[in-house]
Amino acid sequence: MKDLTLTDRVGAADPATGLRAAQALHRLAEQIESAAVDHARSQGWSWEQIGDALGVSRQSVHSKYRR
Repeated sequence: MKDLTLTDRVGAADPATGLRAAQALHRLAEQIESAAVDHARSQGWSWEQIGDALGVSRQSVHSKYRR
């Protein structure tokens, strides 16, 4: 299982394999987005600029990432 490509996993006979691959990608995307938001904030970006870059509202990104 470890040597399967993403395409192999998504097209696997057992749907659970594809679903686990999708969930792993989702978690990775969330981590990348969070790091990018932290970086943008450290560079002085406003919540509005970050929201525009992500294609979401300022309020949405602020409520998700404010700390």
